Amino acid sequence: MTVYVEIAVNIPQVTGAFHYHLPAGLEGVVQAGHLVVVPFGRQRVQGVVLRQIDQPEVSETRAVIELVDPDAVLTQAQLKLARYLSDQFLAPVASCVALMLPPGLSQHADVIYSVQAQDFRKLTRSQEQLLNLLERRGALRGSQIDHHLKHTNWRASARSLAKKGLIVTHSTLPPPKVRPKRVRTVRLTCSPQQAVDAMPGLAKEGTITLQRRQAALRFIIREAGPVDVSRVYSSSEANLADLRKLEKLGLIAIGEQQVWRDPLDSYLFVPDEPPQLTADQGKVWVEIEASLRAAYAGVETKPLLLHGVTGSGKTEIYLKAVEQVVEAGRQAIVLVPEISLTPQTVKRFLNRFPGLVGLIHSRLSAGERYDTWRRVRIGELKIVVGPRSALFVPFLNPGVIILDECHDDSYYQSEPLPYYQTRLAAVEYAGYCGAVCLMGSATPNVSSIQACQKGDWFYLELPRRILAHRAAVTSQLERLGKTGSHFYPLEGQAQAADLPHVSVVDMRQELRQGNRSIFSRELSASLERVISAGQQAILFLNRRGSATYVFCRDCGFSLKCPRCDTPLIFHTAGKENLVCHRCGYRRNMPRRCPQCGSARIRQYGTGTQKVEVEVQRLFPGALTIRWDHETTRKKGAHEFILEEFISRRANILIGTQMLAKGLDLPFVTLVGIILADVGLNLPDYRAGERTFQVLTQVSGRAGRSPLGGEVILQTFQPGHYVIQAASQHDYEQFSRQELEYRRSLAYPPFTNLVRMEFRHNNFEVAKGESGRMAAALQRLIETEGRRATSLIGPAPCFFSRIGGRYRWQIILKGPDPVSLLKGGGFGAWKIELNPPSLL
Repeated sequence: MTVYVEIAVNIPQVTGAFHYHLPAGLEGVVQAGHLVVVPFGRQRVQGVVLRQIDQPEVSETRAVIELVDPDAVLTQAQLKLARYLSDQFLAPVASCVALMLPPGLSQHADVIYSVQAQDFRKLTRSQEQLLNLLERRGALRGSQIDHHLKHTNWRASARSLAKKGLIVTHSTLPPPKVRPKRVRTVRLTCSPQQAVDAMPGLAKEGTITLQRRQAALRFIIREAGPVDVSRVYSSSEANLADLRKLEKLGLIAIGEQQVWRDPLDSYLFVPDEPPQLTADQGKVWVEIEASLRAAYAGVETKPLLLHGVTGSGKTEIYLKAVEQVVEAGRQAIVLVPEISLTPQTVKRFLNRFPGLVGLIHSRLSAGERYDTWRRVRIGELKIVVGPRSALFVPFLNPGVIILDECHDDSYYQSEPLPYYQTRLAAVEYAGYCGAVCLMGSATPNVSSIQACQKGDWFYLELPRRILAHRAAVTSQLERLGKTGSHFYPLEGQAQAADLPHVSVVDMRQELRQGNRSIFSRELSASLERVISAGQQAILFLNRRGSATYVFCRDCGFSLKCPRCDTPLIFHTAGKENLVCHRCGYRRNMPRRCPQCGSARIRQYGTGTQKVEVEVQRLFPGALTIRWDHETTRKKGAHEFILEEFISRRANILIGTQMLAKGLDLPFVTLVGIILADVGLNLPDYRAGERTFQVLTQVSGRAGRSPLGGEVILQTFQPGHYVIQAASQHDYEQFSRQELEYRRSLAYPPFTNLVRMEFRHNNFEVAKGESGRMAAALQRLIETEGRRATSLIGPAPCFFSRIGGRYRWQIILKGPDPVSLLKGGGFGAWKIELNPPSLL
């Protein structure tokens, strides 16, 4: 009997799944979750088997060609998750499956283009570009041409050139780019005494060759088993010819051994014993433990929202949950919003669970990610830490999925497909696995609070900060003679601390009183005090670069990116020191205004580089370090900067949003927020929430030890409800006011939004297509009688042009706007459900 299977083919532009049959040799071998090669049109493509089916939808099916990996690459729960993501976020199922495969293993089919003849008569500019490229570089794959001819519709030109016989094409399926790593090894094949007895005869007496071979053999004797030949070479200066001689003499054997590419090999860790929980932590743990035990028993559990102020001990709760899960024979996924948080989180879990922790994130090499994925699949790793991609590792039986800083927008994937929200995916996945989903934050999204109020999620609270217990802090206190009198005992177990005091400085008053500096007088005085005391400070600015924009004082001209229409940002480093932070465009700072010719063109505003320059000018003895996009581009940069600051080789850390997230820095006693208003007045319904969250989070970096702490918040809008709530650490006041605002305007969580975006190089085309689509959607709304669904737009996006392409958007608002679009037919439109930003 023929076995039929449904397969998601790995072609980005193709939606849906297709039916094939298994040849006799693969029957009983290929199962759901296997990665296979299948024919698709005239191509050979990869695909993942979704399920076996009884009857195909087509009269004739084609046969699966071969199996790529003998083991399934997706678990049953992952296959369910892929279908959920596809249905919920209107994404091709193949793109959802691709999330779960390590880079390099899964390959897209491609087309190779090569020149057959040259004839430049009656060719368009795009066709000439493509021919010139192929003539200059030789045959190229489509993915390579994409890299050279960005933002060009070269594929239409290629089809025309192929019809004219000027180029030829053929399809190709590259083999997997990653494979297990093997190293050459040597091992002793005789007794140590026999090897010692053979030493004199390894080469002529008195020669350097004899010394090398004897040194190599002595090193091999000391090793208990096979040893990497590179270690032999480095210890003895021997070479391969020397080892071949030793093998010929029957003393050693040269072989190969598979090794894991482990990004955690270089991490130093100190075994850690769990501390006794505080009373608050104990209450929370009782509820979490009950959920875990219910999940083990097969009872469906609600997602848990752990709302704990900064420094309240949420991480210790995570560690305890993971400990219980691992003891129960299950696995744990620990998600953090940013790569910058990964090093500190990984060290905490490594210290508690040495040898059981894996790391996943985009800055690892393909080989490191592939090997971590394989170690998870065979059960060698029990815990994986990383950003949102870590959710998709192939654990067979996860018991807990943890999202730290669950409010963070980094949990939303906006590029590439699928556009999904990790919080929703984690909640759904936990249900498929029979696991507990535990989400923690000091500033949860008000949508999460609403889910708790409705009873869909379970609310847990850690209302008090815990004093850090660190030997380094204790010795620092003794040296400074501090008593930590503002801390109070917490039932004899630990000490609790007040959240740091926040001073709100009205920068309008500073200007009126003649202070033109980016630092208020209060912040300058506090910086001086911190530096003198040998403590540390954080200066936070939600912007990088040296200036916000370049502006002509005579005609008002602002220098913008020609591709994005956004202001160019001035940087002090580099020759081309004006940079577009959206598309990377660069140019030199002009000497005169391009519009009126005036020499009075200047940089205005404040960026991280400018803050650093100003600190060094005012405080020559300060040791500064910057932590922003420019300083963290290289692999390992986050770990290096964090280690430098923790080791106190700098006393002032200047940075952007990544400073606000979950860092535990006990010697930081001052946080200066240079401009709290950034982002507050953007035309986006979440602007206030986003500002409150970042201000509260960055304030929480101060005062996490007996040294105490303070926050100085500089603003031009001191009376704004977001500023007031953040300065008082009053989440309840903020959430109450924010939810009322959302309810009055019918925004999430009281309704759902679908954002549809269209991009095109031509403004009129973008505008016209947007108008056509809006009219079609309005007719559909009226035809289906969806009175609760409304349409906003079409209108240009706030950032109306990016990378040379004009952006228009339509917003659908209603109880279930996604269902309106499930008929498909939206082509180049980008469709997002409840995106974190409408800009």
